[in-house]
Amino acid sequence: MTSAAATNWKQAIFIGLLLMTGIGPIVLLVGTVLGMAVAQSFGYFNFAGASGFSLEFWAKQLPSPLLRASLLYSLKIAFVSAIVSVALAYPIALWLRNPFPGSITLGALIKAPMMVPGLVAAFLFVNLIAFHGFLNEVLLGLGLISKPFRMQNDRYGAGVMLLQVWKNMPFALLLLGGAVRSIHTDLLDAARDLGAGAWARFRKIILPLTLKAMQAALVIIFIGAAGDYSFQAIAGPTSVSSLALYMYTVQHEFGQWNEAAVVAIVLMATALLGSLILAAAAHILFGGRRA
Repeated sequence: MTSAAATNWKQAIFIGLLLMTGIGPIVLLVGTVLGMAVAQSFGYFNFAGASGFSLEFWAKQLPSPLLRASLLYSLKIAFVSAIVSVALAYPIALWLRNPFPGSITLGALIKAPMMVPGLVAAFLFVNLIAFHGFLNEVLLGLGLISKPFRMQNDRYGAGVMLLQVWKNMPFALLLLGGAVRSIHTDLLDAARDLGAGAWARFRKIILPLTLKAMQAALVIIFIGAAGDYSFQAIAGPTSVSSLALYMYTVQHEFGQWNEAAVVAIVLMATALLGSLILAAAAHILFGGRRA
């Protein structure tokens, strides 16, 4: 082996060791938890009886209408929250692209929800929309309604989606804002000089050049919204649960650890497949466009 090849091998080993110090513990911990959840769903690590391979818990949960309803509800919340958050973040990112007096302060205020814990945000939201909350009291005081009306725990999960968008739109703005600012002004000016309108510039230049940031925002927001517990527990509908809340109910109320592990696997698979679908759809719709 030549000295150059030996040096390359040493560098590769050194880089690998550096990566392992950071990635290794993460992979170990995540892999351990994931492996235990999969094993538990098949009857191992059974805290309520004998452990051993069994498909019983999958056979009980997969046909369950409660699991199916929770799956569809979580998918709806996650897809709507991710798409609406990104759709709202784009015009704000374009607006803040060129600095103006107060733009830094305004941008910081818009990103403020990122600093509010989800459970605190849910409680604040409930105070706003409760039967005798701030919004109802204001409407009563203005004479717009004769009696309070119920907005909390609506059957469609609109309150949860509103909370998700309020919490996640600033994160999408953080990702998209950097991508939008990286686009050279000369490129947009050239497109304008060639007759491209605002929508054409957005569709053929901005969207393709910010595709990676858009995909990242969609995927991260979708995964977080699909696995939401706090917003659902405080402000969600009472007629249906999210997958996370349903998993907690199966374990806490009925003591079925193995069936709860099945729900956990379904939740993780939903988050993975849904995020891949969103990223692929964004690439198909916008990835092939060029100015």
